[in-house]
Amino acid sequence: NVAEIKTNDIANGEGVRTSLFVSGCRHHCPDCFNDMAWDFAYGRPFTKEIQDEILDSLKPGWIAGFPVGGEPFEPENQKPLLDFVKRFKAQYPNKTIWCYSGFTLEEITGKLPSRAYTEISAELLRQMDVLVDGRYEKALKNISLKFRGSENQRVIDVQKTLAQKKIILYLN
Repeated sequence: NVAEIKTNDIANGEGVRTSLFVSGCRHHCPDCFNDMAWDFAYGRPFTKEIQDEILDSLKPGWIAGFPVGGEPFEPENQKPLLDFVKRFKAQYPNKTIWCYSGFTLEEITGKLPSRAYTEISAELLRQMDVLVDGRYEKALKNISLKFRGSENQRVIDVQKTLAQKKIILYLN
């Protein structure tokens, strides 16, 4: 389900973007700003019409790309998102996808045991340009950080990381 769509968003990645927050998250981080969307049934179904609406909002040249948050790497969310981000990449090859996940890169790739590691998690990850990973940690909150809420979270250049087989930060 779709918890929220934000057009003209400047908080979730560089430039102006259309953001999608999916429903369903089992992390339940204390002080989560999106706790209403923990429920997988919250919001509206992720229909083709909603997907078309998102893609249409990305048409202007000044829209830099598309971030997806909520918890994209919950197993139930991966397949619908994979199909959608492939459509996005085909339609807008020069725009970027930022992904916000409470799972770490190591959990998504199976280097650490996690429910995020599925038969398609690697394929979904390959579609991303930037991954902001790690659970929000209230004790590590830092409002001066760019594009993340707590100091444990990393802003990772996914394509360089996959190519070099080591974590390459997009931002320190």
